Amino acid sequence: MFLENAKKSGCIEVICGSMFSGKTEELIRRLRRAKFAHLKVEIFKPMIDIRYSEEEVVSHNATSILSTPVESSSSILLLSHDVDVVGIDEAQFFDDGIVEVCQKLANSGVRVIVAGLDMDYLGKPFGPMPTLMAIAEHVDKVHAICVKCGDPAQHSHRLSQSDKLVELGETDKYEPLCRHCFNKANPHLEQ
Repeated sequence: MFLENAKKSGCIEVICGSMFSGKTEELIRRLRRAKFAHLKVEIFKPMIDIRYSEEEVVSHNATSILSTPVESSSSILLLSHDVDVVGIDEAQFFDDGIVEVCQKLANSGVRVIVAGLDMDYLGKPFGPMPTLMAIAEHVDKVHAICVKCGDPAQHSHRLSQSDKLVELGETDKYEPLCRHCFNKANPHLEQ
């Protein structure tokens, strides 16, 4: 029996993987489908991500969707009112408060779709992503193709010598590698 006043159930979906694996493309696909279904959608990205556009979420193959850049995760709650779906790109760059923000949105009946790197350039869990994956109802791990051997790639190998945790870049600074090729390229890392 369908109840007119029944509270809809919220959820958290996480799309994770390495760079060049199609995370953002999948996020955009899901958000466009929600808009096509006439759902109210809000999309957010961290303000520091200005690689392709300041106001759009853009995939590596130039697929894009308008978004709101925010300084911190708490801004997402302030800007997400009367919505059905919230999309969040590059979640690994947000503060740990993003977990509580996603929980609050889902608990209030919002479908939350989060995309982000699950590992940093050292192959370690990245920021709030492990916790988001743990609390999510749905987790999809997507893979790139290893540029060295053609196997599925789960690592974002940094080509530059920088040791900063966050260094924005594209194919000029990163390449996708499988486990074997990543370990071969990084013999100094503790695996």
